[in-house]
Amino acid sequence: MRYASRTKPRVNSFFVPAVEESMRIMFHSCNGFSVGTDEEAYSGAALWNDVARKHREKPFHVMIGGGDQIYNDGIRVSGPLRPWSDISNPKKRKDHPFPESLREECDDYYLKNYIRWYSVEPFAAVNGQIPQLNIWDDHDSTTLTAQIIDGFGSYTNEFMKCDVFRGIGGTAHKYYMLFQHHLPPPVSTYTSDAVPAAKNEEGQGIDPNQFMNTYVHPQIQEPNYIHGPKAGPYVAEHSHNIFAQLGARIAFLGIDARTERTRHQVNYSETYNAIFTRLKQELTAAATSGRPYKHLILLLGIPIAYPRLTWLENIFSSPLMGPIKLLNRRMGLGGSFFNSFDGSVDLLDDLDDHYTARTHKKERNWLIEKLQGICAEFSIRTTILSGDVHLAALGRFYANPRLNIPTEQDYRYIVNIISSAIVNKPPPAAVANLLARRNKIHHLNHNTSETLLKLFDKDPGNSQITANHNRHKAAAFPAQHGRGSDGSLDVCICVEIDQHDRQGRTQGMG
Repeated sequence: MRYASRTKPRVNSFFVPAVEESMRIMFHSCNGFSVGTDEEAYSGAALWNDVARKHREKPFHVMIGGGDQIYNDGIRVSGPLRPWSDISNPKKRKDHPFPESLREECDDYYLKNYIRWYSVEPFAAVNGQIPQLNIWDDHDSTTLTAQIIDGFGSYTNEFMKCDVFRGIGGTAHKYYMLFQHHLPPPVSTYTSDAVPAAKNEEGQGIDPNQFMNTYVHPQIQEPNYIHGPKAGPYVAEHSHNIFAQLGARIAFLGIDARTERTRHQVNYSETYNAIFTRLKQELTAAATSGRPYKHLILLLGIPIAYPRLTWLENIFSSPLMGPIKLLNRRMGLGGSFFNSFDGSVDLLDDLDDHYTARTHKKERNWLIEKLQGICAEFSIRTTILSGDVHLAALGRFYANPRLNIPTEQDYRYIVNIISSAIVNKPPPAAVANLLARRNKIHHLNHNTSETLLKLFDKDPGNSQITANHNRHKAAAFPAQHGRGSDGSLDVCICVEIDQHDRQGRTQGMG
């Protein structure tokens, strides 16, 4: 492909697998730094050098982004939302308007931040050579909730419906669609000045101020997308879920688990119906053609096979926290332990975000059992890709050992590959140790067990230290995938050896 731009290579190469080969896949998440991180201490975006190196050795056919492909958190620190975030009273912050003038400022911020980050090397060079499939997560928005704002959708309903959250969610979605899906944005996004929605409109009304003297591209309907039947509760847009074929034998399904998210749901039941109806149609058509899919890759931004922290949820949401919250609002007791948006414990939105949270448990269990039914009906293996948590891991669902079913014949066997951040810093060692200690065998139902595999037996590099946990940055690169004919995945998690190495050298594990 030839580019007219003087700032990019004039020629870039893309690689396509042979007709009987599956694609070689690179998977990553958390592609940026949270506000306040010492970026030099982690050598910037160094692991993209390793991606480029491996791509030169043996090209990737597709790059899958599991969420947080960009961090827009700076909008509340050095951007137009700084005055709003400085308001100390949660009620005043909730009631703050999002007028057209503030929308314009936020719009400019998102545009410039996307251009800035997509020009950062070595990410920019890789971005121009490997086709992408992306699903957004909270930081793609802002991190009030991160691509949106950290934990977007998992704060209280009253706060999520405030003007600023609705406005910033719409602006984040606009640039997510434009930069990560190359689709034209909606005609207008939310402002508190907007006219009410007409009968044939959803969410908010069309704001004529936003397309004066502006070219508005007609909406594009692409067959890859499975649109949610109704707009989200806070981001007034329809979810964009993806179905794609990754070469021979492998199907890809990406579920947009952010647009429709609330504290009590991840996706609407109508959206799940649309997704699984389309999936069954695709799998049936492939089987009928004599070229059936052998493997389904499901992309979920948040891990679904992960240690439970229900006891922490119970403590943080307990009425006993009430007096401490009051002292925090009046005297600042507890400092950053409480978030500045709705006064809740800061970690609670992260816990509520997880599929393993008690509020999402029923939906999570239904989803896994639905996938197991698909596996049984179509004799297909499912692997789930997730990110978000900055800790690489490998979870699995499998038939209860008392059933004595070999793994090769076990339709309940589903692996959840979890990538840590390709750019962002890892969590503190205490968090990693806590999660390691909380790992145990759980039971999804009477016939399905689940747990994390003990994958990391030593630190990367020449170190002989045994790794009790993984705090290194990592991305998942299937190593020799695409050469066989059985549709299997050969997964290698590439773990950073030295955070100070700007070449981003890694060691493969798994």
